[in-house]
Amino acid sequence: MLRAGFTEVLVTGMLMRWMRVSTRPASAPRSRSRHLRQDVRAEPIRAADPAIAVAEGLWQPWKMLGHRLPLWSVAPFGLLLLCIAVLPLAIPHLWDRNRNKALLCLLLGAPVAIWMGTLDASAVLHAAHEYAAFLILLGALFVIAGGIVVRGTLAGTPGLNAALLGIGAVLASVIGTTGASMVLVRPLLRANSVRRRKAHVLVFFIFVVSNVGGLLTPLGDPPLFLGFLRGVPFLWTLRLLPIWLFVNGALLLVFFVVDSTIFRQEDIATPGDLDKIAMRHRVPVHIAGQRNLLWLAGVVGVLAAAGSMRLPPGVQEAGMLAMAALAWFSTSPELRRENGFAWGPIVEVAVLFAGIFATMIPALAVLNARGAELGLSHPRHFFWASGILSSFLDNAPTYLTFASVASGLVGTDASDLGQLLAVPRGAALLAAVSAGSVLMGANTYVGNGPNFMVKAIAEKAGVRMPGFFGYMAWSAAVLLPLFAAATFLFFG
Repeated sequence: MLRAGFTEVLVTGMLMRWMRVSTRPASAPRSRSRHLRQDVRAEPIRAADPAIAVAEGLWQPWKMLGHRLPLWSVAPFGLLLLCIAVLPLAIPHLWDRNRNKALLCLLLGAPVAIWMGTLDASAVLHAAHEYAAFLILLGALFVIAGGIVVRGTLAGTPGLNAALLGIGAVLASVIGTTGASMVLVRPLLRANSVRRRKAHVLVFFIFVVSNVGGLLTPLGDPPLFLGFLRGVPFLWTLRLLPIWLFVNGALLLVFFVVDSTIFRQEDIATPGDLDKIAMRHRVPVHIAGQRNLLWLAGVVGVLAAAGSMRLPPGVQEAGMLAMAALAWFSTSPELRRENGFAWGPIVEVAVLFAGIFATMIPALAVLNARGAELGLSHPRHFFWASGILSSFLDNAPTYLTFASVASGLVGTDASDLGQLLAVPRGAALLAAVSAGSVLMGANTYVGNGPNFMVKAIAEKAGVRMPGFFGYMAWSAAVLLPLFAAATFLFFG
C-alpha cells in the first residue's frame, strides 16, 4: 500500500545513521551472483551502506514487536479502512469536511501510536519519518505539477484516451507513478470535459498510470527502489518487461472496448455527433509553465541520488522541499489558477494517511514477525501474498518481508537480495514479489498514494468517482482476471 515515493529509502538511511547501526563485517563474503558481477559498475550501493543495514538492525525490533502483539491489534487499521469505505456513502455531507476526517483519524490513530510508543518507540519514530517523507514527496509533486498547464484541449475520444494512458504507463517508470499521475491527470480531465460519463476513464488511469506502469525501473515504485538499495541491479527490473507489456497491454485493450462502448452510448443520447462535438472542442495543445518540468526532473534526480550516494540525513527531504519551493516561487499564480489548483486534495490525503500510517504500525509488525509462517513456497504464492497485502498495507515493508522469506527458502542472505538472482528459483521468487507488490496496489484506493490523490483531483473537477467498494468492484472485474492470467503465464 501507500507507495510512499521512496519513503523507505529516506527513513532507513536516517534511522541507521542516527542509531549508528554497524554494517556487515568486512570479512563477510560477497555475493558470487553472476548478475551482480555483470552489473557491478552500474550498482554502487553495497551492503555496507547504512540504508541497507535496515535488514540487520531496524527490522529485528519490528520482528520482536510483532511477536508481542495480539492479532486484535490490527483492528483499528481495519476499522479505519471500513470508515473510509462506508462513511462517504452513509454521511456524505459530514465526510466531505476534512476536519471530520481529521477527527476520525485522531480518534483511531492517536491511541495506537501512544500504545506502540510504550512498547517500542523506534517503531513509532519509523512510521512518523515514513509519513513525513511520503507527504513531502507527494506534496512536492502536487505543487510542481500544479504549475504545468496544458493549454488547449485534446478530444476525449477512446483512441486519444487510450494513447494518454499508454504514455502515462511509460512515464510512470521514468518519473514514478506519483509524478506521472500528477502531470497527466488534469490534461485527461480537460480532454474529457464535454463527456458526461467519464469516471471509468479515471479508474483506468489509476490502474495504469498510478500503479501498473511503475513496474519497469526502481524509479517507478518504492519497493523496486528499496530492492535496488538491497543489492538488486538497477537494470534487473527490465526483465519484468513481459509482465509489464502483458498487463498494460491488456488493460489498454479492455479500456478501449469499455470507453468505446460508453462513448457510443453517449453519442446516441447526445444531440448531434459526439465525435464532432469532441473534435470541435479540441484546441491546439501547448504547455505553459515549462520551467516546472525542470523542477520535476530535479525531484527524480534527488531520488536517484539517494540510491547512488551516501547522502547525509535529511538531504533527500530537503532536496524535494527545495524543488517544491522553486516551483512555487517561479510559477505565476495565474498558471495555478488556470489549472484549478487548490490545496484541498493534498490536505485530504495528508489527513487520511496520517491515520492510516499510525494504525498500520501493528499490522506491519505482525506481518513482519509472522510472514514466514504463511507456508509460501511457489512464485505464485509470493505473487498473491505480497499483492493482496500491498493492496492495503505499505508495499515497501511488504516487499521486504516476502523478499526476506524468499531468501530464507533458497538459503541466501536477506540483506543482499542480489544473491537471490544467482539461483533460478530465487530470481523467480523475487520477480513474483516485485510484481505483486507493484501491480496490486491498484486494487483499492488506499493501495497507493497516487490513487487517492487522483480521486480527490477528479472529484474537485466535478467527476463523480466510485466509492471505496465501487472502485473495488471495478478492480475485481478488470484486474483480478488479468492477475490470474499473469499468474498462469509467468508464475505458474
